[in-house]
Amino acid sequence: MKRIFFALIILSLVFGTSFAQSKNVSNPLYPSSRQPPQKEENIQKQNLMKTPEHLIAQKTTLQFPLIGTDVGLFRITDEGSYLLWDGASVLKIIMSPEGHFPQYYFLTSKGVFTSNDLVTFSEKNSGLPFLTIKEYDGEKKSFVKQIQSLKDLEMHPENPNILVTTTRSEVFLTRDGGESWQNLGFSSQTMGAKAVAVATLQKPGVNLQEIETAAGKEIYNDETKELVVFLSHSLYGLGYIKPDTKNPQWTDIREGFFTEKTMSFPDEISDIVPVVEQDVFGNKKIEIYLSQTFSKRLYRLNWEHLCGEEIFRSDEKNGTFDGLAPMSVDNGTLLYFTRNDGFSRFDTRTKEMIEIPAIAYVWNKYIDKADYYPQCALFFSGMTGAGAKTHLSLSELWLLRFDSLNTLYSTSIDGIKSLYVPTHQAINKTRFAEHMKTIKDNKLNSIVVDMKNDFGVLHYDSKDEKILEKATISKYCLELESFVKEMKEENIYLIARIVVFKDKNLSNYDKGKYAVVDAKGKTWQGIRTYNDDDTIEYYDENWVDPYSEEVWEYNIRIAKELITRGFDEIQFDYIRFPTDGKNLHQARYRWQDKDMDKESALVSFLSYARNNIDAPIAIDIYGANGWYRSGTRTGQDVELMSKYVDIICPMFYPNHFEQSFLAHEPAIERPYRIYYYGTYRNAVIARNQVLVRPWVQAFYMNVSYDRQYYDKNYVRREIFGVRDSKNNGYMYWNNSGRYADISVDPSVEETYPWK
Repeated sequence: MKRIFFALIILSLVFGTSFAQSKNVSNPLYPSSRQPPQKEENIQKQNLMKTPEHLIAQKTTLQFPLIGTDVGLFRITDEGSYLLWDGASVLKIIMSPEGHFPQYYFLTSKGVFTSNDLVTFSEKNSGLPFLTIKEYDGEKKSFVKQIQSLKDLEMHPENPNILVTTTRSEVFLTRDGGESWQNLGFSSQTMGAKAVAVATLQKPGVNLQEIETAAGKEIYNDETKELVVFLSHSLYGLGYIKPDTKNPQWTDIREGFFTEKTMSFPDEISDIVPVVEQDVFGNKKIEIYLSQTFSKRLYRLNWEHLCGEEIFRSDEKNGTFDGLAPMSVDNGTLLYFTRNDGFSRFDTRTKEMIEIPAIAYVWNKYIDKADYYPQCALFFSGMTGAGAKTHLSLSELWLLRFDSLNTLYSTSIDGIKSLYVPTHQAINKTRFAEHMKTIKDNKLNSIVVDMKNDFGVLHYDSKDEKILEKATISKYCLELESFVKEMKEENIYLIARIVVFKDKNLSNYDKGKYAVVDAKGKTWQGIRTYNDDDTIEYYDENWVDPYSEEVWEYNIRIAKELITRGFDEIQFDYIRFPTDGKNLHQARYRWQDKDMDKESALVSFLSYARNNIDAPIAIDIYGANGWYRSGTRTGQDVELMSKYVDIICPMFYPNHFEQSFLAHEPAIERPYRIYYYGTYRNAVIARNQVLVRPWVQAFYMNVSYDRQYYDKNYVRREIFGVRDSKNNGYMYWNNSGRYADISVDPSVEETYPWK
């Protein structure tokens, strides 16, 4: 440790004059809140100090780390931040192993980039899929193609030309340093990738043949080893494929990994790292280490028996293990990883866990110097300590600031505790007085009210002629000016709920111009049941095309008008594709442009919304999409959508999950479990880019669990679950406006009243 500090002091003295000649960044752009994505072009980069070229060329700069941020890549020194590259957000930095020609690879928001000198950067995206974003200015549309969001990037531990990456639903392998990528398919029909890795492993069950090499004894030869690619899936655990075999297929590995009670598959594996280890006799082997995101466990993969072997578990109630970073040492490996508010280290030799290793204080010193939101770091071997022989790539650094809110509107949106009020009750003085009493009696501070309901009908008197061309105004119409004035006097935060793509009114407009249609071009409607008498029962809902920019414009005009007329926040509901109907496969989307899919449609809409709404934006999502990294059927990819909104509102209603989900004993605690873990998981999946404010079930449904357990304590358990998790607010939902089952909001100090 002393040697590291001494080296840093000497370097500061040697290069201090050069550093002092330029002015570095002095004012962070957004240390705890972010700019909306469309404003990134306005970032004033003229104050960023470029690294002097003579320093880049000197090996001594390896004493100073590289930090990837939302803006680009920086060299961080004792003097400040030096911009190396500002082409994209940098999420991970990988350097070729010791003994190979120095080569850097970067996982970025624009795909994979590489550099060998940190001066010239090259794109390596040939063969990777694109996401097409539609842009609309109110008159014409245009398209921007960008690399699909890459979830991970890993290098072969022995061959720096072999790398693997993954989108949400496809895995890609390169054998030529990223010049071209081969699609290996996916381990599931459901998207939900989290991490990948690649290594050459000993074939299970083969008699080993030791052969002498110049480097020492190897434990395998060309006949007994094979290339293996690994993938972790949010829903289905660990999978692997052998790409060089005939007809390669993905295979699951479930044994040995923690599986939540009542679940069939292991809980999410956050990271996979292959490590070359060498014993005292010089024998080499590759070990695969893994971490679990939410169950806070570390594993060694037993490749011979295809199972995980737990090597460490944490007893903390909630937390995250991610960004697994191996560092080779004599006779073993040090596994560093990022966790909430810090780094930890596990020694595979001694099985010792150090919660906060001393070297982490040195790392934090440099990470904290980053003037933009840090995402990853590369510390060279001179700064990793503990007898390390390799560099260390740290990632998922957003976890270091997990308790901060990374959103532009963090002050106004935090701590909102809201009551959904049906509009027809909001205009009834007697009923509304009851709701106001409920709000005051239970220490709430907000109201959610329908301004555009589930049938597309407006509940306010719009003044916008373009809105009125298409809109139908409900007879239950709020007089906005007086309503807003009264709520402001009561210090009530106002949220306007706008149902977006489920819209019967708009689907009937202009001969069904915007309607989702069937294969024959007729308005599509989901079929609930085919009866024995040949009659058909339909769902009472109609959908408009989420690909339509004119549908976007209509909804955004409504949102803008409501903000202008006094609402504090816009909440988009049914921001998804239809999911119900035995004839779902017949739904057709006439406004779908070439190369666009469900995820790109929703992201395009939210990008358009972000560019046009100067207020907090919230979105309602299925509870399952807040629990797993999967937008199955809906298009709701939380990681993608989080970049454009400020609040995500998952519907963690226990009666909407399978009735056995987390219903282990004591089963009565199920509502607490779902909201406690769900709220936290959603924040992690969104990488803390948004505030998570869940909808709380305050209604009964005739399902098995509710029949046995639903009462006031059921609802109160949900609230305690939110409080004990991220505790940034919640909203009560009861479609009928009946709130006899809610209780006074518990304080932070109040003890959980059940066992």
